[in-house]
Amino acid sequence: MSIQNRLLLVYALIFSVVYFLSSLVIYILPRDQLLAQVDGDLYSLAAELMNGKIEVGADGIIRMPLPSALATLQTASTFLIIVNREGEIVFQSSNLAGFDELLDPESLGISEVYRLVPREDTLLRVLTVPVFDNQQQPIGHIQVARLLDNFEIFNRVLSRALLISLGAAIASLVVLAILTSSLFRPLEDIASVARQITKADDLSRRVPHSSRTDEIGDLARAFNQTLERLDRLFRSQQRFLADVSHELRTPLTSVRGNLDLMSRFGRYDEESMSVIQDEMERMSRLLGDLLLLARADTGGLPLRHEPVELDNILIEVYRQVSRIEKPVAVELVDVDQVMILGDEDRLKQLILNLVDNGIKYTLPGGTVRLSLSKESSWAHLIVADTGIGIPPEDLPHIFDRFYRVDKARSRAQGGSGLGLAIAKWVVQAHGGAIQVDSTPGQGTTFRITLPLYQTQTTVIDQRGEPGDVDSKAWSGLRGRALPGTPRRGRQPNEKEGN
Repeated sequence: MSIQNRLLLVYALIFSVVYFLSSLVIYILPRDQLLAQVDGDLYSLAAELMNGKIEVGADGIIRMPLPSALATLQTASTFLIIVNREGEIVFQSSNLAGFDELLDPESLGISEVYRLVPREDTLLRVLTVPVFDNQQQPIGHIQVARLLDNFEIFNRVLSRALLISLGAAIASLVVLAILTSSLFRPLEDIASVARQITKADDLSRRVPHSSRTDEIGDLARAFNQTLERLDRLFRSQQRFLADVSHELRTPLTSVRGNLDLMSRFGRYDEESMSVIQDEMERMSRLLGDLLLLARADTGGLPLRHEPVELDNILIEVYRQVSRIEKPVAVELVDVDQVMILGDEDRLKQLILNLVDNGIKYTLPGGTVRLSLSKESSWAHLIVADTGIGIPPEDLPHIFDRFYRVDKARSRAQGGSGLGLAIAKWVVQAHGGAIQVDSTPGQGTTFRITLPLYQTQTTVIDQRGEPGDVDSKAWSGLRGRALPGTPRRGRQPNEKEGN
């Protein structure tokens, strides 16, 4: 059963119960109140008769004083009859002339009885009261009655009103069914489009009603956002597979060509073997990067979280790069003493990827500058180059996997298009952020922000007095310094290894 039908069923049940209970209350309460008022009037009339002196003659006739108003009862709606113990009428009001029956023959007992007695096309409310003599012996009965024409009219009007309200209730349910159907039609449209998208595998389509401002509009917008993300991921996966296939096909083609060449000439060729070795190393790096990103995506790549001296890692990378002959100068501009919580190997990989990227895209004679500083509770690492720069339209995509600004140049230089993707993942895994600014023809600057590792240790300063200093700064005082490299927090006369 659909939600719409279930809601209609629930509404109908609730409405029926409420209607039944309200109708019952409306019908019973006024009826009881009206009867109670009539019964009170009848009882007052009977009590007025009983308060007089009652005697029984030798002939069995009951004698009691009757007020003049009660003796005649010229009203058209109130009646009085007095009967003896044999049930014979000994007195009746003048408005009962020609009526020789008891008002309520079935109530001649020893207790007061109120009954509704139908008479032809009308209804009487009759009170029958037994009459006793001084010895408390029954001598007869008094019956007083009230014509209930108004009560019958009230009942008829009330019944008609309830029937009309029942018709209105049924009409309301019909209107509710129509409104419910119109309210659920947008959901049916969304479900229909979603099924069509699934059947056609067309993630570019969008569900309707996204311009609404109610909950259905929120649902449509959320569903469209999900479709957009899935479409983007699906296209990214297709591009990823195509790029991986292309990246692997190129070195394999080179290896196969060189092997065919050596096989044709039937001798060992050092140049061909060198090319084969280079291509195999390139494939190994590519597969290693792919494995790293795949494990990172699935959460299967654990990271160590331990205090790391980021300045020492930067200096180590600088020394490693400085030993390589290259047409680009690498400078260590400014290094502050910084300790963060992270994985030393991954942080070193981050800096190496950024420096390697800067060297690749900087023309001979250019410069790659490294700097490290801290401010408040954040560390700031900057890798800037004077290279060819990145066009503005390519900046949003440089961290995408296999994305290259100059694809021909990157492939010739051995790049796989995964270095910046790995760098971004390392930064985000350490709770930081990476930004890039670039001007074509002038250079590119990568800015990395990482949270500092906050810890305080009490030490003895140079004056012999205790004081709180950063434990990282204390360990940095014993760190290694590069000749000629400015470094804040160090004395000019400090030597390496002190």
